[in-house]
Amino acid sequence: METFENLVRAEFTPKHTYLNTASNGLLPARTVGAVQAAVRMRAEGAPLGPLYEDVEAARASFARLAGVPAERVATGASVAEYGGLIAASLPAGAEVLTAEGDFSSLVNPFHTRGDLKVRAVPLERLAESVRPDTALVAVSAAQSADGRLADLPAVRAAARAHGARTYVDASQSAGWLPMEAKADDFLAAVGFKWLLGPHGASFFVAPRDFGGLTPLLAGWVAGERPWDSCYGPVEELAHSARRFDVSPALFTYAGLRASLELLEEIGVDVVHAHDVGLADRFRAGLAGLGHEPVPAPGSAIVSVPGLGHRQGELSRSGIEVSDRSGNLRAAFHLYNTPADVDRLLDALAA
Repeated sequence: METFENLVRAEFTPKHTYLNTASNGLLPARTVGAVQAAVRMRAEGAPLGPLYEDVEAARASFARLAGVPAERVATGASVAEYGGLIAASLPAGAEVLTAEGDFSSLVNPFHTRGDLKVRAVPLERLAESVRPDTALVAVSAAQSADGRLADLPAVRAAARAHGARTYVDASQSAGWLPMEAKADDFLAAVGFKWLLGPHGASFFVAPRDFGGLTPLLAGWVAGERPWDSCYGPVEELAHSARRFDVSPALFTYAGLRASLELLEEIGVDVVHAHDVGLADRFRAGLAGLGHEPVPAPGSAIVSVPGLGHRQGELSRSGIEVSDRSGNLRAAFHLYNTPADVDRLLDALAA
């Protein structure tokens, strides 16, 4: 296998110091090529069968990364649509436990139901806050705002002890933090952040018994035999989680297939060590500058209170970070280097 450095150098050519993967990941060269080839196929009127094969290859690749069989993985466009399916499955009055300030795409579907009891507690108290009448615990593996990691083993144990299901949003962790999707009832993730794909794709892991979900969004692609399900009601839904598929954005999945292949080629364990190492380097440098980040040990995302206002000047100097509620958020991924960390520290010290 090529070395990590050679692979990254061949795939990524950022023109700036890009430390904003928590918003959008950079596209590898192979992904750009795959999208361009897909667009040409459509422009030239070629049969699009190979693009549907890309969807299945991406599904299988994500399943391997998540540690579950491909039969448990559905493909869609957003996390919110799958949160909506879960919300629709719950009985009126059911309690959904969430973390305070978690991402809206995760929590909002439960609020919009109107007849569910949604309770938010500090992330650190999530496991201890599960109670006998809790039906579902919904939480992001890594918090978008500041990178704090949920104690998923503790949350799972508490949920099981009280007969609750778990729903994990891995959008800010899939691609750098190893997943254990088989340990949760439901898991969802978008493809355009740490998975390095184009916008418009998401994955959803459902339990083998489908968790009581009704495939409300099912169209022809959700049929056991999709091409025989194009007209009239779908007579036989897919026997796998594919029953929760929505019609795929073919260009996006063509690119995402290539991105996921790159992550598998490198290995998420390698990416994890690289990303967290850079984040820890940044945390140590911040201490030397007299700044204290939000405590988030083991995370590839670092949030620094009071420095968000510097996002604009940093961007003008060629350093891309985020301003999240007044905090400067830096996110480190496989295309970043120690030099990127040092450049950001030098800019903050100026």
